[in-house]
Amino acid sequence: MKVHHLAKQNSILNKFLAELRDVVVQKDSMRFRRNIERIGEVLGYELSKDLNYSTKDITTPLGVKQTNLPTDNIVICSILRAGLPLHNGMLNYFDDVENAFISAYRHHPNNDEEFEIVVEYFAAPSIDGKTLLLVDPMLATGRSMVEVYEGIKKYGTPKEIIIVSVIGSEEGVEYVGKHFPKGTTLWIGDIDEKLNDKGYIVPGLGDAGDLAYGAKL
Repeated sequence: MKVHHLAKQNSILNKFLAELRDVVVQKDSMRFRRNIERIGEVLGYELSKDLNYSTKDITTPLGVKQTNLPTDNIVICSILRAGLPLHNGMLNYFDDVENAFISAYRHHPNNDEEFEIVVEYFAAPSIDGKTLLLVDPMLATGRSMVEVYEGIKKYGTPKEIIIVSVIGSEEGVEYVGKHFPKGTTLWIGDIDEKLNDKGYIVPGLGDAGDLAYGAKL
């Protein structure tokens, strides 16, 4: 799997990431959501450079201009609920693409640290032969992303898979790389070194879903 780790190069992205992580700034849930959305815009812009393009004549009031325009048939699929702000950021730039949504959550059957990933809801257009952008802000253990892919692939085979995340762990990136098809690409804001015993990224930023939309039962 090819990994594009954007925080390794200095850019305004680092400011958005810093505000997401900051325990004071992240208390503002509206700003937290907006920062994830802005990171989605940055990631969308950067990954657009690797898409396929063809030349089209654009007629202006004064003449004709040849312009290279993207030709990929894209479906953006976000993992509910934390993926919604990131999805919106991507959609701000890829405004004419198709959209899909899937649910995945950690279920603790024994009320301890052990958990399983439950995938229940999937709403999507056909993904056959299309470029599938799988969007989830946190790539912690990587298990949610893999279970989502296992749930989706029975509905069709995309031409290409691009994973988009804000923050991941080294372990999660490695796990996803082992379980996704050859040729999958990951575009990610930053990668942290480790997970804690609950499977959360350290230093990470906490629970992205709760910070964006409030605590759940």
